[in-house]
Amino acid sequence: MGALCKLIDALLFGFFLVIAVATPLIDGQTCLPHHFFPPFLVEFNSWYAQKYGDYLFTEKPHFFTGLVWLELIFQLPLALACLYGIAAGKSWLRTTCLIYGASLLTSMVAILAELQLSNRGSDQLLTMYYPFLGFAVLALLRGLFGDSGKSVTIGKRPAPRKKRA
Repeated sequence: MGALCKLIDALLFGFFLVIAVATPLIDGQTCLPHHFFPPFLVEFNSWYAQKYGDYLFTEKPHFFTGLVWLELIFQLPLALACLYGIAAGKSWLRTTCLIYGASLLTSMVAILAELQLSNRGSDQLLTMYYPFLGFAVLALLRGLFGDSGKSVTIGKRPAPRKKRA
């Protein structure tokens, strides 16, 4: 179980690293003014939306903009905490992974439902979003079943034993 947990931690570490970079630089363009971003990032975002037909990035429906705000305000700090928790072997990593996984899973269900039920999401676009659903489930499972990392003693040291006469 320890080796599997290390593998899952390595996968999640890479995922959280990508999220820590992509969320503010790419997803942030959905709800923040474009002059906050360098021109090459704005062009990259336009290229992505055109190549994959991601109408959520071009049309910016209200529910999607709200989910991006959730991602920026709530999920990004959790992803950073998970990065630190994995790197430092913190005991609270299970809790942060569980919260992040539940939040991401909820967001991805809403996005994937929109893409599939509107019949506007191409197969190519769906293949861009489905891995996020997989990582949400992986983070949830890490939170539910993973080992707790290093054990941390809370409070004072145990009281010294009295000598017997």
